[in-house]
Amino acid sequence: MKLLVIEDEGKLAGYLRNGLTQEGFVVDVASDGVDGLHRASEGLYDLVLLDGMLPGIDGMAVLAALRQQEHTRQLPVLMLTARGEVEDRVRGLQGGADDYLVKPFAFSELVARVHGLLRRATGTPVAEATLLKLGDLEVDLLRRKAQRAGQRLELTAKEFGLLVLLLRRQGQVLSRTELAEQVWDMNFDSETNVVEVAVRRLRTKLDVPFDTPLLHTVRGMGYVLEVRPDGGSGTSLLATVTR
Repeated sequence: MKLLVIEDEGKLAGYLRNGLTQEGFVVDVASDGVDGLHRASEGLYDLVLLDGMLPGIDGMAVLAALRQQEHTRQLPVLMLTARGEVEDRVRGLQGGADDYLVKPFAFSELVARVHGLLRRATGTPVAEATLLKLGDLEVDLLRRKAQRAGQRLELTAKEFGLLVLLLRRQGQVLSRTELAEQVWDMNFDSETNVVEVAVRRLRTKLDVPFDTPLLHTVRGMGYVLEVRPDGGSGTSLLATVTR
């Protein structure tokens, strides 16, 4: 699931991006209403977290514009605002917001509301919406537990976030740069080996104790989580390109 955070407070935006990424979401951030509306209008997101007071175009104007566009009319929007008066909440909900959260808020409540909105939008039961599977691997997003073949995987917060990102995009090769940006929220430095170290540690817990590897390295490109018919070795070369 891909989320867009439209928030001009840099510290809060970074906090939300890091926290939601560790919850397994792919997160983009816009710092003003103009950029936020442009990104949201592309139709690439499953949910928008929208600050009510923004530079450029305020949150209510962004919301109104999204509700006027056919392809974003049903896009779930969670309003985040310091305005806690009843009339402000009513105005936001009447303007098309799906939910309303007053700052300051508990991150656990925000995550619960995000899951609730996504569940409502997709019509997916909670047990299915928060459970990711691949082969004998299962990840429970709500309980933050991962297990393979019935065995609990003891993962750090970063390892869990890395696994969920790979699992949400299973079958897709993710580059070191993309993993660094999404999981560590950092500009990629080719001199650092933080991604390789994390992948190696995750593989030790995810694959080494089991017969069939799931986490594969595609040399020169990145990493992919998938079940391969021949079991795979964990490392492969991109030998041909089909046009």
